[in-house]
Amino acid sequence: MSTENYKISGMKNLFIREARIIDAEKIIEFQKMMARETENISLDHETIYQGVHAVFADPYKGKYYVAEKNNEVIGSLLITFEWSDWRNSYIWWFQSVYIEPGSRRKGVFRQMCGHVRETAIQNNVPCLRLYVEKSNTKAQKTYEEMGMNSNHYKMYEWLK
Repeated sequence: MSTENYKISGMKNLFIREARIIDAEKIIEFQKMMARETENISLDHETIYQGVHAVFADPYKGKYYVAEKNNEVIGSLLITFEWSDWRNSYIWWFQSVYIEPGSRRKGVFRQMCGHVRETAIQNNVPCLRLYVEKSNTKAQKTYEEMGMNSNHYKMYEWLK
């Protein structure tokens, strides 16, 4: 898989790259802020710490990408993998997308998504998917502006 930096045209000093273990604390911080912001819940630090580090320890669990501006991480996302027997291939899922509030609506996620899409194409991945909390209308609008739609499936879940 490609791990090259992806320079964003139009935004100075902004790069998309695969996350490294040194980014873990920032990703943990982002996850806590996202949970508070989108669902008004507080995540247990030890649980999220172990969860983020588990991804870095096991590449089959997923892969983080970060957006970096002026050597500061301003956004992150997680890609996880779902096997599709229909496609004889993996589907990649966007998860845990977070962009710092001051950097939103400036194309950061669009460029992160573009980098992931290019990497998916290089790896013959036929489908990128994401889910969004249904009251997060700002995120939904962003995804729709990028050409994504929610017309095909409805998601159900069981929570313990």
